[in-house]
Amino acid sequence: MSAMHDEVAYLSATEIAAAYRDRTLSPVEVIDAVLDRIDAVNPVVNAYLTVTAASAREGALAAERAFAAADPGALPPLFGVPVSVKDLEETAGVRTTYGSVSFRDHVPDTDAPIWARLKGVGAILIGKTATPEFGNGVTTESELSGITRNPWDLDRSAGGSSGGAASALAAGLGPIATGSDGGGSIRVPASYCGVVGLKPSAGRIPFNDQRQAWEAVTTTGPMARTVSDVAMVLSATHGPDPWDPYALLESGIDFTEGLDRASLSGLRIAYSPDLGRGPIATETARVVRNLIDRIDRDNGGTVKEVDIQLPDPVDYFWSYWSPIIALEIVDDLLDGRIDDAARAKYEVIPRAERASSLDYAKTFLTARTQIHHAFARIFLDHDVLMWPTTSAPAYLHPGVHGYPTEIDGRPVADPLIENQILTEAIAHAGYPAISIPAGFTADGLPVGLQIAAGHGKDALVLKAAAAVEAAYPWVQHRPMI
Repeated sequence: MSAMHDEVAYLSATEIAAAYRDRTLSPVEVIDAVLDRIDAVNPVVNAYLTVTAASAREGALAAERAFAAADPGALPPLFGVPVSVKDLEETAGVRTTYGSVSFRDHVPDTDAPIWARLKGVGAILIGKTATPEFGNGVTTESELSGITRNPWDLDRSAGGSSGGAASALAAGLGPIATGSDGGGSIRVPASYCGVVGLKPSAGRIPFNDQRQAWEAVTTTGPMARTVSDVAMVLSATHGPDPWDPYALLESGIDFTEGLDRASLSGLRIAYSPDLGRGPIATETARVVRNLIDRIDRDNGGTVKEVDIQLPDPVDYFWSYWSPIIALEIVDDLLDGRIDDAARAKYEVIPRAERASSLDYAKTFLTARTQIHHAFARIFLDHDVLMWPTTSAPAYLHPGVHGYPTEIDGRPVADPLIENQILTEAIAHAGYPAISIPAGFTADGLPVGLQIAAGHGKDALVLKAAAAVEAAYPWVQHRPMI
């Protein structure tokens, strides 16, 4: 593969769209460059489970004809742009496994809303990215796909459950990707892999899982290497849906508007070093604090450190999620979609069996209300909240080394969920939150910064993130792979 192809493969969606308008690149050239890089690099990082090379090339030819026949500026911005879709999200006519050997040959006949809308504006599917089985994991490893590797250090996790998407983006295997997030599954992989991941406001992008329509926590969302690309995807995919009871009614918003002029000047910024949930790795704390200090000193915003009182993360996680996940597994078991061996792999089953309905009700009603109020109090007096995405950089692959039990010699409360203790709460409050690169540890591992705002204020989150990106750009940093 040529160096020129590599440069094309690493272009952002925004740059690709501009090149199409200027006729300096064609969809065929872009798709070929991305597919060539996937051929060369995916065997190393294992980010894609399925690559749709033939249909992608057909789509590129069709897009090329469309550009030749029309004013390129009249076509949607994502027309002819390659996109990957997380393998939890249905793609009609394209294998969707949910990361499970039980669905290794499953081909759905419907599209998930986020992909349906991207397809509707002419984006080209290049493949399905790896996920842990049914998305139930904080790292991306499964019996079906094996271990997905972090391009910055192949011995380390890409995070989960959107680890395939994040790994692909960091490795230059496409400019934009879809993910899903109910506790950090977009933002943790984005942080580990040094890319951008947005968990939108609850209801911003429809999520119409037939078994979880009322769950109100999980949402799909965009991932990319730049904030403007994330905004482009959100612009194309937001809006109401009759099958999502929580879908926001706003539509037609251009979330890219004003990003090129975004500024932190005058912004009231709240900062928390740990959300009251330690320990935090020394290097993570150093990198994030250094960025916060620079923001406070050089960019016109007002930064104030705040205290946040949240429910115990371990009790909350297991009380909320184990019954939901266990019920899904039992449902699949009864329908014959998975077997007893698959059931036995899940630690949530015995935990769910020990939980009472009162425990779940208290968590769902009382603890979630406490979480919502804790963040709401912050946003009464501040425009945005900033804090680290994860408590430590990417850890060694748990499937090989086990989950880490300590951070810098200090014990963690629960090794299995440690990497989501800083991401879960804001998701369960329904607020928009983005993870952007904050810098690197002394060992060269990416560290992420989260930015959140009140419900529905996705545009504010994106503008704050774009302002940080403009002041402290990161896209020039690439893993040596």
